[in-house]
Amino acid sequence: MSFEHPNRNNESMRDVELDIMSRPPEHNTTNLDLDRMNLMLDILGHPEQSFRVIHVTGTNGKGSTARMAEAICRAYGMRTGLYTSPHLEKVNERIAIDGQQLSDDDFIDVWDQTKDLVALVDAKMEEQGKPKMSFFEVLTAMAIWKFADAPVDVAVVEVGMGGLWDATNVLNADAAVIGPVDMDHMQWLGDTVEQIAGEKAGIIKPNCTAIIGRQPHEEAVMPILEEAAERNHATVVRDGYEMTVSDRMAAVGGQVATLTTPNGTYEGVPIAKFGEHQAHNALAALAAAEVVIPVNGPLDGDLVAEALGSVKIPGRIEQIRTSPTIILDGGHNVNAAEALRKAIEESYDFKQLVGVVAMMRDKQVEEYLGVLEPILSSVVVTENSWRERVMPADELEKIAVEVFGRDRVIKEPNLPDAIQTAVNMVDAEDELGVGYGHGVLVCGSFVTAGDARTMLAEHASPTMQQAMAIHQPAVDLDDATDGHGDQPGADTLEDNVSPMISTYLMCSASAMRRRTTMPTVHLTRTPVRARTPDIQ
Repeated sequence: MSFEHPNRNNESMRDVELDIMSRPPEHNTTNLDLDRMNLMLDILGHPEQSFRVIHVTGTNGKGSTARMAEAICRAYGMRTGLYTSPHLEKVNERIAIDGQQLSDDDFIDVWDQTKDLVALVDAKMEEQGKPKMSFFEVLTAMAIWKFADAPVDVAVVEVGMGGLWDATNVLNADAAVIGPVDMDHMQWLGDTVEQIAGEKAGIIKPNCTAIIGRQPHEEAVMPILEEAAERNHATVVRDGYEMTVSDRMAAVGGQVATLTTPNGTYEGVPIAKFGEHQAHNALAALAAAEVVIPVNGPLDGDLVAEALGSVKIPGRIEQIRTSPTIILDGGHNVNAAEALRKAIEESYDFKQLVGVVAMMRDKQVEEYLGVLEPILSSVVVTENSWRERVMPADELEKIAVEVFGRDRVIKEPNLPDAIQTAVNMVDAEDELGVGYGHGVLVCGSFVTAGDARTMLAEHASPTMQQAMAIHQPAVDLDDATDGHGDQPGADTLEDNVSPMISTYLMCSASAMRRRTTMPTVHLTRTPVRARTPDIQ
């Protein structure tokens, strides 16, 4: 067993992470195929055939649905594997066994077992004039190998982007979950919801169960998804038809809902996340779990409640502080902004909510801000650590002024200063000093959420903790454009490459207590390797 001798070569986790992340991005015009992954699975002896699979895609909600489905399966005593992206702080977050992410040593050990095989695939591709394995393909292969080695009973796998050509689509799902399909990643998936739906429908495999969530563009999208299901002789379970959410109400720490699936009705299920969309994510997760858990009829309601009432989903409407309330959200498209707004309106009673926003320049920035404008009293525009792709604060400020007006917009180019400014603003308006009704929302990108989470996490060192990395795409400069000035794989890297903060020094969490100044998160410059890859 691989766990018997972890990290036998005393390798550095950072060096291994850099080694993997130095590889090309997943989606570009030269590698939209599954050749590398199929060859890797041939070499490995097809370990993916040893476990059942829940495969999850959608424009939004993939990570939440995947984590919920995994929690339900694990509550039922199944050994689980979970593969998600992006990671917010460490690459290890992407691969988990029984709800626990791989340790550094275990992650390194998996890399040691697979890296020579990766080299074989790279050599074969070079002979054919094709690109070597991307970082996401390597991570996907590592996850599959680890799941088989554990071994797990079921693997819950989140698509990186799209579906049809995603590295994870070498898996034949027992349950294929397709969440809301909306406009995002248009450079790679298409300019219409119909085209995007066609890409995501690619995960529907012969004789699987296709679980289709609520669709904001139902008339355009549903015929495409239903046709793919019919073509593959898949069983169709649709939100609003074969499965429903009812009797939903907000509750402390989340909500309670009644969920009905083809197998039965589950009343008063606690869901430890805010927002109506999370209830529908829970519904899809429950329906998927029913497919792979070997039980006839409905599942045990107490076990379902235990799972959904305890699942943690970092960076998705995640409240990490009180007094004042600080919420993080990594959503970066209009659909995600709408879900965020509805969740906050339903679950909080803010008199003042200050937004801290940093977004990538290729997103629908004006539309995103427009959705959030009614719930934000003011906004502090800033930049996250991915300097090569983030929208400069000056540009973001101009757009924000058009949406919010000059008086409601402040510019702070450094994220630590932006958070400090926002906290100072809500403190100044909090006459009672108890934090109620006053909050800060950090949002606009998973990179932004990851940066803030690392700075503000409760587990930060009582003294100081340092996280270093540079968001730098690992592609040759000669191949860095597609003729339109866009960088290949840019959209992919937003979803698949981790955000670690570039040389931020973090102070004690205790310094953020009420009526003290939030610690200035000092920005320093630490020597790092030139042109290092993006590390989330």
